[in-house]
Amino acid sequence: MQTELTTLPNGIRIISASRPETETVSLGVWINTGAAREEENINGLSHLLEHMVFKGTPSRTSFQIDAEIEDAGGQSNAYTSREVTAFYAKMLKGDAERALDVLADIVLNASFPEEELRKERDVVIQEIKQTTDTPDDIIFDYLQAQAFSGQPLGRAILGPAEKVAAYTADDLRRYRERFYKAGNICICAVGNIEHQTFAEMAAKRFAFLPADNNGSVPPQKYAGGFFSEKRDIEQAHLLLGFEGVSYHDEDYYPAAILSAVLGGGSTSRLFQEIREKRGLVYTVYSFINAHSMSGLFGIYAGTTREELKELVPVIADEINKIRTLPVSPEELKRAKTQFKASMLMGLESSSSTAELYARQMLAYNRIIPTEELTAKIDAVSTDDLLKAAKRIFNSRPSYVLVGDIDGHPSYEQIQKLLKATHG
Repeated sequence: MQTELTTLPNGIRIISASRPETETVSLGVWINTGAAREEENINGLSHLLEHMVFKGTPSRTSFQIDAEIEDAGGQSNAYTSREVTAFYAKMLKGDAERALDVLADIVLNASFPEEELRKERDVVIQEIKQTTDTPDDIIFDYLQAQAFSGQPLGRAILGPAEKVAAYTADDLRRYRERFYKAGNICICAVGNIEHQTFAEMAAKRFAFLPADNNGSVPPQKYAGGFFSEKRDIEQAHLLLGFEGVSYHDEDYYPAAILSAVLGGGSTSRLFQEIREKRGLVYTVYSFINAHSMSGLFGIYAGTTREELKELVPVIADEINKIRTLPVSPEELKRAKTQFKASMLMGLESSSSTAELYARQMLAYNRIIPTEELTAKIDAVSTDDLLKAAKRIFNSRPSYVLVGDIDGHPSYEQIQKLLKATHG
């Protein structure tokens, strides 16, 4: 599958990957902005705008926006993350231009009708309340807040309800004018479509945008710390975080493979030791969140108050092992195979491939060939893992608890268990 790129004079990048054997096209508009670019006074505005673009333009009502996609048997959706906002669709091959026309219209021309804004603010506030009421959701916001305290990267994507309730249509227009600029935008299609045709479709709708990208991104400096919230529920939810790496960092691939070894599946060390051998949890896993200038390495577990005192030392012990002793060749091979298999399986989906290519273009300004990605994975050694583990787990921990947590180990105990000096 060959990818092709056209860059418009204003800086918009248009990518396609042709799959002529398929009957569909996945396409979308990815914008290099999100919660990590929001000052405190506009926290949550990226996400509210993502909702509001579907509520009408000068030429389409909210119903017409949905119907134009669904009447052709297509699907459309959107999301806001900390650094990217995306609007995308999957259509039969003959309806690609219809989908792109709708996506361009809502991204560029959404009119933010006042009555719709009143309703959608309430919808988002309900979403915020639902997240707050779900301990294994809200705990990740609490972790982010501790890891990147006082910074845009540490604030919730949804924003606080009181701010969302006060945002106006003018706030949305100012945000769109500020960030929805040509240099921040990538348009991508994967499926049964010819590149030149797709590039002309996109240029027709986006070539007039100003050649600006508002490129300044607020600093992302890991902090660490402790937060707990007692709730009258059956479980104790725990997150332990450390300073991770950015997606530009040389340790990105070692960190990803390290996470697979430590807590990436049922054969991982945490799962085997904590669930299979000791029965302390139903769920335990590790993860990495890589951002443009920093990152987060995290471990999640859900347990009971009674098991918490045993669980925390076991997690710390597994961390101490993996940062002091080399990973076995068998573990390394298994983790690499899992990583590559996940990536290659994802590339079989046109939607996942469009997402990957668009985000690569925004992050690296190029599409990384699959062969290069697999080579980077294959090149990771046991020494690389040990180096990454020492770097990550010597950072100041972020320790967050929610639920039935009476008698939990203290932050100071965590630091002692990890046998390291933290600044």
